[in-house]
Amino acid sequence: MPNTKSAERRVRSSARKELRNQQIKTRLKTLERTFRTAVTEKNKDQAGQALVAVTSALDKAAKTGTIHRATADRKKSRLSRHIAVLAAA
Repeated sequence: MPNTKSAERRVRSSARKELRNQQIKTRLKTLERTFRTAVTEKNKDQAGQALVAVTSALDKAAKTGTIHRATADRKKSRLSRHIAVLAAA
């Protein structure tokens, strides 16, 4: 239980931020799953569009601090390797 007014505000603020971060992370997982599905189905056009969407969402999440910048970079790199393999095949 918070003992001061500022602690009460921090509890409310933390709850709002936690909810927003959960929404962003859920969206990231959904976009990544869409990309991986397109890659497994060998659909180059859909995979390309999905990669652009995932990359954009990862950059936005990193910019706001929801995920670390290095995590976003690592995920983008690994996803783009999938599409490079798909394009080579």
